[in-house]
Amino acid sequence: MIRFVFAIPLIAHGLAHISGFIASWTPASAGYPIDRPWLLSADITLTSPVGKAFGLLWLVAALGLAGSGLGLIFRQEWWPNLATMAAVISLVVIVPWWRTVPTGAWVGAAFDMLVIILLTTPLKARILDLVG
Repeated sequence: MIRFVFAIPLIAHGLAHISGFIASWTPASAGYPIDRPWLLSADITLTSPVGKAFGLLWLVAALGLAGSGLGLIFRQEWWPNLATMAAVISLVVIVPWWRTVPTGAWVGAAFDMLVIILLTTPLKARILDLVG
């Protein structure tokens, strides 16, 4: 049962990342002010070529986070590595767009930090024992 307590937020966070892909690759804003620039330049928005590249990274993070949650549910050995890599990618796509992402993405960034801390420190052994 405790596996699901850890797996469901991973999957939900992954699904939330799909909104970044949608906002950069479709006419739908998905809650993002698409005309607001990223932190590094006023000329780069979500619909610019750089924004679209980041949209693909949002999709990679989505697949990685959701995949790691499913890997945890099905007791796959690789889930912690995938979760860690996906959380890092998630931070990489959230931080430059800090002024653009919906407020919920800030919670997602905190979640990413938690995942990274739990799975890259000695706490990892405790987490793996908990989830079986």
